[in-house]
Amino acid sequence: MSKADIGLIGLAVMGQNLVLNMNDNGYGVAVYNRTVQKMTDFIEGPAKGRDTIYGTQTIEELVSMLKRPRRVMLMVKAGEVVDHFIEQVLPFLEEGDIIIDGGNSHFPDSNRRAKTLAEKGILFIGAGVSGGEEGARRGPSIMPGGNEKAWPAIKDIFQDISAKTETNEACCDWVGNDGSGHYVKMVHNGIEYGDMQLIGEAYQLLKDGLGFSYPEMHEIFSKWNEGPLDSYLIEITRDILNFKDEDGVYLVEKILDSAGQKGTGKWTGISALDLGVPVTLIGEAVFARCLSAIKDERLEASKILSGPGVKFEGDKQSFVNDIEKALLFAKIISYTQGFMLMREAAKENSWTLNYGSIALMWRGGCIIRSAFLGKIKEAYDKNPELKSLLLDDYFKDVVLESQGALRRVVAKAVELGIPVPTLSTSLAFFDGYRSERLPANLLQAQRDYFGAHTYERLDKPRGQFFHTNWTGKGGNVSSSTYDV
Repeated sequence: MSKADIGLIGLAVMGQNLVLNMNDNGYGVAVYNRTVQKMTDFIEGPAKGRDTIYGTQTIEELVSMLKRPRRVMLMVKAGEVVDHFIEQVLPFLEEGDIIIDGGNSHFPDSNRRAKTLAEKGILFIGAGVSGGEEGARRGPSIMPGGNEKAWPAIKDIFQDISAKTETNEACCDWVGNDGSGHYVKMVHNGIEYGDMQLIGEAYQLLKDGLGFSYPEMHEIFSKWNEGPLDSYLIEITRDILNFKDEDGVYLVEKILDSAGQKGTGKWTGISALDLGVPVTLIGEAVFARCLSAIKDERLEASKILSGPGVKFEGDKQSFVNDIEKALLFAKIISYTQGFMLMREAAKENSWTLNYGSIALMWRGGCIIRSAFLGKIKEAYDKNPELKSLLLDDYFKDVVLESQGALRRVVAKAVELGIPVPTLSTSLAFFDGYRSERLPANLLQAQRDYFGAHTYERLDKPRGQFFHTNWTGKGGNVSSSTYDV
């Protein structure tokens, strides 16, 4: 009997919480898990007493319970596992039915799945879901892309279960075709890497540079969360810095300083390199995690290599204020780069992305949610063709007002020997972006000298290329021009 509005495969914590969220919003959900016992434990545990959550023991049974068009959502490990379950579901679906991948899939996989499933008459949705366990349960940010014909059939469910802004707008909207939903989620995660590293650098400056105690740092982050930096990550950092272990020692002091990663930050960096977009801050955040991971090597190096041995002298409160402004500046640079990357990816993949809508989707439910995102939405609502956030009046004014603080923070960090890779790269990007001329003219001369790669001239139209016989021995034959 067809009675469930949607089926969900994969009952790990995210899957279970999405099911409960859907059911809270009035939707009947059929559920399946490869390990049947996990399904049974869910039905008899968290879902107990819910008459419209239906446990099934086979995929055929799950599909048989779904209303047309059948909507099957996969919450399983990205990669081959997704393809495996798609192959298992396909024999029981008919033309116009919908498969939704809600995992952290790489966007080229979603591009491929959208195309191959469309050839079989099945509509594919690749939906980025952010917010962790709590978001899945109470309202995540959802970024759906794929076959637009499927959107009307899933729109109400997704927007009902998603987080809401202060004005009750759903943090979910159609992103675009093919793998665009997972691409936007990938960039979201890359920005998340950057935000977390920036906060880590601020923490080290406060702790090792200024010598603040955990109660003092808790108070600083509490204050920051009431201003322009108001965000989920600042909020949880405030709480982490106040959390004690059973013995009364602050727990974060006991946590090994070796960071893990799932790959989405790396994917963002690779995509930026492929598209030639200078997403330097996310790249530095990924490399900072890589550096942290060689813990044993760092321990050995710490016994051999020494830094400047300088201690902070000056007005601590003034420097704290500078760090706050530096964080805001660098955060603007990170989002600027992230939106530049999405803009270039949209051109490359023929996606039509609504950048204001994307900012709205990130306003609530997701890990990078913050009040700051409202300003990004306003910027793109005002100018949908905006090339860079730095060219918007609001963000231009903030960075110009904050650059002095960032310069002082980076300079002092260098003097103290405290690494600030993301803070410093945000400043380098800003100084490069605002420069009318960069030393790439010398670089082009070098390339032409050793490889006859040619160059363009300021006194000639763009698109005309020249080669110089720099030594008088190299001849006048140039190499073919190409871009990597």
